Amino acid sequence: MAEGIMKSLYGKDCYIQSVGVKNDLEIDGFSIAVCAEIGVELSRHRSRTFDEMEEWGDDLSSFDLVLALSPASQRRALDLTQFYHLDVEYWPILDPTGIGNNREAQLNMYRQARDQIRDRLIARWGPGKVKATQKA
Repeated sequence: MAEGIMKSLYGKDCYIQSVGVKNDLEIDGFSIAVCAEIGVELSRHRSRTFDEMEEWGDDLSSFDLVLALSPASQRRALDLTQFYHLDVEYWPILDPTGIGNNREAQLNMYRQARDQIRDRLIARWGPGKVKATQKA
């Protein structure tokens, strides 16, 4: 969600790449649904790991900042700072997976996570192009 929302807000003003500790390849359907509500398309997005980024030729040293949204990604990003000069910011965002006892409750948890991400991005870098700032 973070990459899609950031690209929607800031476009080509910066290079953004979503990376995780593990690779699930497919994006969660709830993430796709709640991002679509604010005009952010995720259905073609694919996730990859830090290791895959290196294997596929992305130069991690060319990045300035890693936004870690989970404790595991923060640990992995901090490990990388041993080899690359990267700033790491940890933003503890709600992990909505598996929370809620029905579809609507799960969607509400995903909306909360989406809004937390969007609000943190806007607080850090300003409103951007405003497309993804409207609440659903």
